Amino acid sequence: MKILLTGGSGRLGTELRTLLPGVMAPSSAELNLTDAASVLGVVSREQPDVIVHTGAYTNVGGAEKERAQCWGVNVEGTRHVAQAANAVGAKLVHISTDYVFNGQTGQYREDDTPGPVVNYYSLTKLVAEEAARAAASHLIIRTSFRPREFAYPVAFSDVFTGQDYVDIIAPDIALAVQHALTISDEVLHIATERKSVYELARRRKPDVREGTRAEAGVTLPGDVSLNTERWEALKAGFRSA
Repeated sequence: MKILLTGGSGRLGTELRTLLPGVMAPSSAELNLTDAASVLGVVSREQPDVIVHTGAYTNVGGAEKERAQCWGVNVEGTRHVAQAANAVGAKLVHISTDYVFNGQTGQYREDDTPGPVVNYYSLTKLVAEEAARAAASHLIIRTSFRPREFAYPVAFSDVFTGQDYVDIIAPDIALAVQHALTISDEVLHIATERKSVYELARRRKPDVREGTRAEAGVTLPGDVSLNTERWEALKAGFRSA
């Protein structure tokens, strides 16, 4: 199976390049997500079976100020990748986020209705999911991850999530990619157990200060934890096969 990866120099892409030997990961200079011809040119040349689309604008606070850039990468970029996938008959594995939910209930399932979005980043990622669905064969993976080390001095105890550190999340995403051509689901949630961001931060930064989302400077959803039963069942099947 031939795999092409967008966003190979990003947080998740860097991990996947190690976990998926032989994966093709063109640089952003080679494959410019905002340029349809650039994306189609690379995809047509490489003829992948699967395109893993991790490339994205992910700065939640910055998205409020750099809206055009965020939209261009997350929405237009995903449209271009979906079009290119269709051109070569590849399956698109699109990496989405738990932020497509508004965070009022938590433990969201794959078929729960997303929105209404709470910030501009969330809006672009929700529209990007619809763009990804334009690919005739697609798998949308909603997930959430941090760098290997918690990067901030404060962590919020009133924001609940299923996110984890990228080195914990990436192996599961790599496993899903390896089985992408046989997975019939169109959406999967890949995350870990529900916890506060503060609880998660303390695992690798014990001296982190406890804070609340009122300090964030941008509206954040309260509980975007994901139900992962569907993925856990698939994973058990892969490992017993």
